Parts: sequence; structure tokens; C-alpha cells
Amino acid sequence: MLNISPNKLNEKVDLSGYKAVKKVFYRTHYKHFNRLLATFFIIAFIVMFLPWTQNITGKGYLTTLKPDQRPQTIQSPIPGRIEKWYVREGDYVKKGDTILFISEVKSEYFDPNLVERTGQQIRAKSMSVTSYEEKVKALNAQISALSNERVLKLEQAKNKLIQSRLKVQSDSIDFEAAKTNISIAERQYNRIDQLQKEGLKAVTDVEEKRLKLQETQAKLISQENKLLASKNEVINAQVEINRVQAAYTDKISKARSDMFTAQSNQFDSEAQVTKLENAYTNYEMRNNMLYIRAPQSGFINRAIQSGIGETFKEGDRLVGIMPSEYDMAVETFVEPIDLPLIHIGEKVRIQFDGWPAIVFSGWPNVSFGTFGGEVVAIETFISDNGKYRVLLAPDKEDGAWPKDIRVGSGANTMALLEDVPIWFELWRQLNGFPPNYYQPENGMANVKKK
Repeated sequence: MLNISPNKLNEKVDLSGYKAVKKVFYRTHYKHFNRLLATFFIIAFIVMFLPWTQNITGKGYLTTLKPDQRPQTIQSPIPGRIEKWYVREGDYVKKGDTILFISEVKSEYFDPNLVERTGQQIRAKSMSVTSYEEKVKALNAQISALSNERVLKLEQAKNKLIQSRLKVQSDSIDFEAAKTNISIAERQYNRIDQLQKEGLKAVTDVEEKRLKLQETQAKLISQENKLLASKNEVINAQVEINRVQAAYTDKISKARSDMFTAQSNQFDSEAQVTKLENAYTNYEMRNNMLYIRAPQSGFINRAIQSGIGETFKEGDRLVGIMPSEYDMAVETFVEPIDLPLIHIGEKVRIQFDGWPAIVFSGWPNVSFGTFGGEVVAIETFISDNGKYRVLLAPDKEDGAWPKDIRVGSGANTMALLEDVPIWFELWRQLNGFPPNYYQPENGMANVKKK
């Protein structure tokens, strides 16, 4: 236990005679300190009512305004093997300049005369198409001739049928006349025979009438034969009409069958010609693809595939290129809670990495080394980093961006929102509230801040 004395030193020793004690316990400096504190609180109170520009900070990097101006890689649409390089990294190339030459690795394209031989096949098939066209024309002419000949043959057979029917009528009349003659001859013979029996006529007259009767009977039989022959000719004429119709129908059908076969062969040959022409064009385009050319003017960044004899697949990246002409932009990211406060046309201050700057986020007017930007695009889907992507373009009403900045370098951004008192901003920050929510007319911000 400590042995502390109850004696009080300050009651026995007078400290006021010492200079150090006078400086320490001198009461005058409290008055200056109180004045200083009062002045500070008055200034702080006044500052609390000064305007403060609410802002949303973000971090991004430099990019280009248009997608076709951004760094890209050149791919080969066909597999191949590197044979020769025409550029090196850092070279400037114009649009269409050859970067490298590749060769084929597929066996079906090894033939160096593949295009010429395909052209020969096209010419041969084209001649085959022409031959089939001529054959179709000849068969059409043959069908036309057979059709005309059938018409004539049918007319001829019909005329013969008409003649046969007229002959039947003529022979029928003659047959009826022969019947009449035989009736007359029989009556005459019977009358002469009766007169001879009565002794009025001689036997010679009877025999003469008998002979005449027999001749008349023979003519009747002859006329009957002629009539039957005429009827048979009518039947033959009808049969001939059917035969001509059937014969020429068969000939025309055969000619049409040959024509359709020729047309089918012609169409098949035309399809083969079209297929060969397609292959010919593909081979020509594939040969042009053996020379990898620059899609636009720019600088060769890096050779992704290098060496000679190295093989690659179709779609593999070969070389990277940066376009020489581009419009700078900044790609920044904002928190989801701040996204409703960002609108197209919003003014933004940008600080580029490596560029000296003195930034006062609440007083952009006194910031130094920052540059103006304007919101031109807002992504509607969240990015992989959990934030929303915003694209900024140079503000035309502000100073130009530095010429020495490059695509890919970092940038810090401040989107300028409403002006509020400092006490309100402190109160918002302490409570963790977002900046004032507001919605500009027509969805376009028209607040101009510098």
C-alpha cells in the first residue's frame, strides 16, 4: 500500500513566483481562445447555408463514342497456317492493307487450280444445258409436225369414210336397180315361156329370155357383192380413223415423254451449273481470304498469333488493331441507388488519370484540372460489377479534352445534380439518404453546371 502524505504542497509552497507557472496559469489567453471559437462557429454556421452541389461519383475508363472506333481484333473466317507477315506491332495500316498471308490446311482446298477447274466444269455443264435446250426445241417441233400430220391424216381418213358411204349408197341404188331388172327379166321370161307353150313364140325367144334372166341374176349377185364390199370399205375407213388417231397419239406421247425427259435433264444440268457457280464464287472468295487485310485504318497493337507455320482455327483472333480516327468518350459506372438520378444530357465533371487536378466535389466552379462531359447513353441492364454503365461524351459547352489521353486509361467522374445547403448535405450523409430525387421534363436533363 502506498504511503501518501496528507500534506498539501500548494498550501506550503508559493508557485506564483515562478515564470513557468505564470505562463501556464495566466488567465488572459482564454479570452482569445473563446473569441476564436466564437468566430469559428459563426463562420461554420454561415458556411452551413452556402450552396453545395450534390453529385454522384463514379470510376471508369476512356473508350470511344462509336462501337466501330474501339480497339478490335481481326479474325480469320477460315482455318489456315501463317505463311508471311507484312506488318509489325506499332505499324500504321490503311484500310485494305495486307497484314499477313495464310495458306490452306484442309485437303479439299489444296489444289492451286481449283477455281480454274471449277470454271471448266461450269462451261461443260453450260454446254450440256444448251444441248438439252436444243433437244427440247427439236422435240417440240416434232410434236408440232406430228400434230399437223395427224390432222391431215384424220381428214384424209374421214374423206375416205365419206367416199365409202357414198359408194355404199351408189351400190345400194345399183343393187335395187338389179332387183328391178331381175323382176322384169323374170316376168318377160315367164310371159315368153307361156307364149311359147301356146305356140305363139319360138323356142329361140324363150332361150334368149332365159339367158337374159340368168345375166340379170348374175348382175344382181355382182351388185350385191359390190354393196357388201362398199359397206366393208366404210368399216375399214372407220377402223383407219381409229388407227390413225391411236398411232399418232402414241407417237406424240412418246415425243412428249422424250421432251419431258430432256427438260428434266436440262433443269438438272442448270441446277448443277448453279451449284458449280456457287462453289466457284466460294472458292474465289476463299482465295481472297488467304490475305488478311485491315478492316479500317489504324495501328497494329499486338500480334496474338505469331510465327511462321503456326496453324489456327476459323474465328481465332490473329492480331489487334486500334482505329486511328475516333471520338473519345468515358465509360463510367454508378450504383443502382443513384441510377434514377442520371438522365440523358446530365452534366458531368471528369478527372483523367495522370492529369493533375484539384477537385472540390461540392464546388465544381473552383475545381481545377477537371473536364466537362455529358451523359449520352445509360445502360438498362446491370453490369457484372453490380453497377450500371453510363457513357459520357465531351461537353461542347466546356473546354476540349486533352489530346494526350488514350483509350483504356482511367477516369473519375462526378455527375452534378441539384444545389442544396451544406447543412442539408451533411444531414443527408449522416442519415445515409440518397441525393434529392428529381425527374426532368421529357427525360432530358437541362441543368447547366460548370
